[in-house]
Amino acid sequence: MRRLALLAALSLAPAAALAGEADVVGVEARPTGGGWSFDVTLRHADTGWEHYADAWRVVGPDGEVYGTRVLAHPHVNEQPFTRSLSGVVIPEGVAAVTVEAHDSVHEWGGAVVEVTLPR
Repeated sequence: MRRLALLAALSLAPAAALAGEADVVGVEARPTGGGWSFDVTLRHADTGWEHYADAWRVVGPDGEVYGTRVLAHPHVNEQPFTRSLSGVVIPEGVAAVTVEAHDSVHEWGGAVVEVTLPR
C-alpha cells in the first residue's frame, strides 16, 4: 500500500521539476556609451508558466549584482534563446564578470559563463 501511495504521489509531482536548471550557453559583452551591453543566450527545457527560465544576471567577482534581465514569459518553442541588457555599469578595475541564469523552480543555478571584459 505504501508503494502505491508513493507512486501516486510521484505521478502527481509537477512535471515542471523535470525541466532542470537554466543554463547560460553564450555571452557577448561590449562597452557602450552608457555602460556595458550584454547579449546572453540561455537554454532551459521550459514547460510553460509553471517552469521556465525567468531571468539572468551579471555578477562581479565579489558577488555584487551589476544588472538583471527579467524574462517576462516562457520560451517553450524557442530554445536556446538570446536576450539583451544595456546600460550595465561595471566599476573600473573589474576585469571579468559571471553571468548566471534563474528559473522559476530551481532559482539561481545551472551552467554559468565567466566573461573577460574587453577593455
